[in-house]
Amino acid sequence: FGGMKPVIVVHGGAGRIFKEREEGCRAGVVRAALRGYAILKQGGSALDAVEEAVRSMEDDPHFNAGCGSVLNEKGEVEMDAIIMDGKNLDSGAVSAVKCIANPIKLARLVMEKTKHMLLTDHGAHLFAQAMGVPETPGEKLVTERSRERWKKNLEPDSNPEEFQKDLGTVGAVAIDSEGNVACATSTGGLSNKLIGRVGDTACIGSGGYADNHSGATSTTGHGESIMKVVLARLVLYHMEQGMSPAMAADTALDYMKTRVGGLGGVIVIDNSGEWAARFSTKQMSWATIKDDQLHYGIYAGERHTKSIDEALISEGEGL
Repeated sequence: FGGMKPVIVVHGGAGRIFKEREEGCRAGVVRAALRGYAILKQGGSALDAVEEAVRSMEDDPHFNAGCGSVLNEKGEVEMDAIIMDGKNLDSGAVSAVKCIANPIKLARLVMEKTKHMLLTDHGAHLFAQAMGVPETPGEKLVTERSRERWKKNLEPDSNPEEFQKDLGTVGAVAIDSEGNVACATSTGGLSNKLIGRVGDTACIGSGGYADNHSGATSTTGHGESIMKVVLARLVLYHMEQGMSPAMAADTALDYMKTRVGGLGGVIVIDNSGEWAARFSTKQMSWATIKDDQLHYGIYAGERHTKSIDEALISEGEGL
């Protein structure tokens, strides 16, 4: 393999994570990081690693992506996803897709099998069919929790903003042994959103960005705010100006907060394998593996560390 030490960082969404869901969220990001890292350790690509990590979280109902996605105003799941290759700036994204278990896989197909970067709604659906992607009945993606929340938000005196705080977009960034970086992000979007709403996740430079010249980032938080400042690209811009990943992330999040009043979180990796997981919300579930050491947390300042062997044993026991 190349001379680079592989690193993966994942997030399970910024916002407010309810107490009873904390353990599930921690376990979910740790599992995703372990799965992505296993690919990198075998000499696999950053692209494959981030796709696998995100797919793992899409399949986990604790997160607002894939199964467990929030519902739009009509009570349906509409999902967005993006993936990007830092080597040649290739990217693929899908928006407002329904009845697919893993939107991130479809985004990867858009990148590799079309000349386009973003397919939406009906067109994305036709493309999925053409690619032989199996259809998942919509109700299979709907959890009891999402339906409850949707109903609550329909009540005349409800404030969907209150519930938005528990978002759970998922994402991953990685660098492989060849020194290539990649990012992937996937989400069910905002609860009770208008039909056809496209958030930051599907938009290049907002929901994610990857460039071998600087690094890769994946974002989470209030989508409209993220789009206004093109958050993912902004973080990388600050790194290009010489900031460390943590400093760049904090500076960009700070700008989003002061300029448009938006809160969120980012995971970042630079092209030498330095990483950061930063957020301006109350919480963000995150995990990273570097040098066979796993670090993870949810609260600001919280950081658990385990050797990867310990982590795999507890993973085998269902954490």
